Amino acid sequence: MADFIRTQFAIRQSANPVYCIMIKIPPYLKRGDTVGIVCPSGYMPYEKAEACINALQQWGYKVVIGKTLGNQFHYFAGTDKERLHDLQSMLDDKNIKAILCGRGGYGMSRIIDQINFKAFTKNPKWLIGFSDITVLHSHVYRQLNTASLHAPMANAFNDGEAENEFIRSLKKALKGGTANYFCEPHPLNIEGKATGEMVGGNLSILAHLVGSASSVHTKNKILFLEDVGEYIYNIDRMMMQLKRSGMLKQLAGLIIGGFTEIKDTAIPFGADVLSVIHSHAKELNCPVCFDFPVSHEKNNYALKVGVKYVLNVSKKKVDLKEVK
Repeated sequence: MADFIRTQFAIRQSANPVYCIMIKIPPYLKRGDTVGIVCPSGYMPYEKAEACINALQQWGYKVVIGKTLGNQFHYFAGTDKERLHDLQSMLDDKNIKAILCGRGGYGMSRIIDQINFKAFTKNPKWLIGFSDITVLHSHVYRQLNTASLHAPMANAFNDGEAENEFIRSLKKALKGGTANYFCEPHPLNIEGKATGEMVGGNLSILAHLVGSASSVHTKNKILFLEDVGEYIYNIDRMMMQLKRSGMLKQLAGLIIGGFTEIKDTAIPFGADVLSVIHSHAKELNCPVCFDFPVSHEKNNYALKVGVKYVLNVSKKKVDLKEVK
């Protein structure tokens, strides 16, 4: 039946011998299914989600709006209790087949340890978002062995962008389409071919999660990174954090997405941000792709965290294909 949960086998490494687990793939969506929109982190005005709501309905889905959309408590879309309750309600509701986050910002790590995933474990659904939502992606992958969608959020549908190729990649992913992405070669790329489960997201968040129950194991995985609004020295520091924590050891591959709105200090750091990242990447002995379209900007392809991909980095092009 279409609603059955798909699984794929994966080999995980730990201090113990290698063992097999199954990655749970939530059911893909059908016409008439319900998508919930929630804001578990930063505040988002209701009107900023109207284009998204209209697009989802045009795609054939019903839409349920959470109480946190349009709600505000200082920076956040409600108090910790309100945001936790709103997300929990959607996780527990069997009629909601996917949860799309309105925006990121900050706040997910304040509530992640209070979420009860019992109902979600029995009836997984697609969790969609990026930036601060990296906390949620990492947690359900690490703790529940469940795939999720690092993809455009509700505010990406504004300004006539509801039909761009990146929003379309989300639409295709929700329906179960196989991702097959291409991008231009970059001078800093390191050639090679890699196969592995996709993990990663926002660099600041991944560094923030180190040492927590939500930090992912990256050995033999394809790791992707992106960030926005950081100082160059802080990018270097966060890359050092990943390196020292072991997250850069024995990667299958590395994808560097957009690093936008980057700042430098009054006394210049001495290198641009991609050169800083390359100084760490060149030591990894795996294929590395720079400037892949995953970012805080419009260029943000949907990537299924926990799902296996093949990354091929050559002189002429880069392609990334989902393995079915």
